[in-house]
Amino acid sequence: MLKMTHLSKAFRTEVVETYALRDFSIHVRQGEFVAVTGPSGSGKTTFLNIAGLLETPTDGQYELDGQDVGRLSDDARSRIRNEKIGFIFQAFNLIPDLNVFDNVDVPLRYRGMSASERKRRIGEALERVGLSARLRHYPAELSGGQQQRVAIARALAGSPKLLLADEPTGNLDTQMARAVMQLLEDIHRDGATIVMVTHDPELAARAQRNVHVIDGQIVDVGEAPRLHMNVSRLSA
Repeated sequence: MLKMTHLSKAFRTEVVETYALRDFSIHVRQGEFVAVTGPSGSGKTTFLNIAGLLETPTDGQYELDGQDVGRLSDDARSRIRNEKIGFIFQAFNLIPDLNVFDNVDVPLRYRGMSASERKRRIGEALERVGLSARLRHYPAELSGGQQQRVAIARALAGSPKLLLADEPTGNLDTQMARAVMQLLEDIHRDGATIVMVTHDPELAARAQRNVHVIDGQIVDVGEAPRLHMNVSRLSA
């Protein structure tokens, strides 16, 4: 699903060149749930931005779903990003002036879908995250956990091949974080490919595989010890 080979990302000024990623290679297979961990400044966000086609690498190769996407035009990257990638952010990134239904609808409007198809997808996505009764509520009327579930529904509505989650529980308390993680695990069991950046070792341990990044390079790759917790689903 996602394959980066000897990839580098450098930021250059007139006097200095700084590498956020250097000789970075990773292969995420279809249906995997991978947690990416590492200290602040290690290159995790740069990796996620390149994976999501928000930035381009300086060197190396990036293949997404079998296609070399590392050097595509902005328009081509935007099209693939909208069709194949779903994003879940720490800050939710909901539009405050739009209700839940319209927030989930925003990325679908760029896909040329009919109104009926968009309505069907939005309804299914909101039902999946347990928020069917809140579709006319605004973000300010929702808890943090509910806002994150709206963000997950927004990602799911587009039927992405790859879900990228950037600290998806970073702004939530422990109970809400566990409920959101339970939802991600459920989505993964249904076949989704998920790459999640997190600082939380408890959440990382619940992923299928861990990748640890330091100074722009992968230093450890292995299966995570699975934690089995008795949590209440969607209790946030």
